[in-house]
Amino acid sequence: MTTQHLSRELASFAANLQAADIPADVMNRAEDLLVDWFGSAIAGKGSRPVELITQFAQNMGGFDAEHSGPSEILVSRKTSSPFLAAMANAAASHVAEQDDVHNGSVFHPATVVFPSALACAQAIGASGEDLLVAAVAGYEVGIRVGEFLGRSHYKVFHTTGTAGTLAAAAAVGRLLKLKPEQMLHALGSAGTQSAGLWEFLRDAADSKQLHTAHAASAGLMSAYIAQTGFTGAEHILEGKQGLAAGMSSDSDPSRLVDRLGSRWALAETSFKYYASCRHTHPAADALLQVMLANNLSPKDIAKVETLVHQGAIDVLGPVTDPATVHQSKFSMGTVLALVAHYQFAGLQEFDQHFHDDEICAFRERVSMTLDPEVDGAYPQRWIGKVKVYLNNGQILDGRVDEPKGDPGNTLSRAEITDKAMRLAAFSSGASPAEMSKAIDLLWNIRKQAKIGFLLSSASAA
Repeated sequence: MTTQHLSRELASFAANLQAADIPADVMNRAEDLLVDWFGSAIAGKGSRPVELITQFAQNMGGFDAEHSGPSEILVSRKTSSPFLAAMANAAASHVAEQDDVHNGSVFHPATVVFPSALACAQAIGASGEDLLVAAVAGYEVGIRVGEFLGRSHYKVFHTTGTAGTLAAAAAVGRLLKLKPEQMLHALGSAGTQSAGLWEFLRDAADSKQLHTAHAASAGLMSAYIAQTGFTGAEHILEGKQGLAAGMSSDSDPSRLVDRLGSRWALAETSFKYYASCRHTHPAADALLQVMLANNLSPKDIAKVETLVHQGAIDVLGPVTDPATVHQSKFSMGTVLALVAHYQFAGLQEFDQHFHDDEICAFRERVSMTLDPEVDGAYPQRWIGKVKVYLNNGQILDGRVDEPKGDPGNTLSRAEITDKAMRLAAFSSGASPAEMSKAIDLLWNIRKQAKIGFLLSSASAA
């Protein structure tokens, strides 16, 4: 009787992945996700936690104008080591709450995969095609690890911080052309550094940006040291004292190798339309549907009951009186109030209105109720259901089966470009001309024989 070695199988897949193995539509989707991520990364400029982590990265780098590093820190236009650039860019791309999400794993792949892959690619002179192949490897590994760890894991752990370390290691390991055995050790080292707890939400703490910064940089380090012969646990995922043993009570080992090479989990990834926690999006779409169909104003609504999955209650429930813009993005009531008043919940709406009197008043009239159908479909499907109670006594039901941004209700390339331009304009992280040039480069990334800096002023840093 042979025992399947799942960690090794996943590592071998990532190490051996070639461009020819990946369908054209998946490579195209990887480009979409790259451009989408870039907008979120630029949107992080000016955010206090992002600036603090970026300052730390620059101070630790030991580089000056005459001795710049090979990898670009996007929000500061400085350069540093791959390790520190990955750290800074990963922090930046997760603060606007506009980076992508994979439903089934409840994992944000872009914010850990692309910062680490870009930093390494710039350092070693990799091609654009190499970068995309590495990104696919990172997405496929990270998503499967997130699915493997299950719903019990997400109740306490921020999956992007935990599975994210392995996703980053896989992406960088593929760029470094690690052999399967080396990739296995890289995953072992990444997995033992997996971290990220949801407790920060109760305090409006800055930890969410630390989670992604750590995951991207720790994953990158794990791949680099594996290249030199550093070893890691060979059964880090399924072992008796591995990730599942310590962080899950409902792990499913079969998810780790689910249709490797035929099911492309990257293509299942969703774009985020609203600038808030993804758990709020289905209900926001359902409320907007009801309001538009019935020509309602916020003043017509007595209360809104959102029918949700348990994961939404676990993550959003602790946020009852948001004190900061970022914390308000984890408040179901605030998000629905903004959508009700402005038909959108973007960066500008949160920044200017999250604590307005009418928004706070509407927020208090929103509740969450566990719904068996919605909970049963989660996390593979994120169904939006609401009951809207009107002041005239009428009750209206709203339902959305595929929120805006899901693969079946996706964003076009024009919408992705527009989103990235809006994010940059909000943060003043790059001028329209700079963004247009960088985005055009990214849409044509496969033509790049060697990846340089995305923002021209970085080359003069």
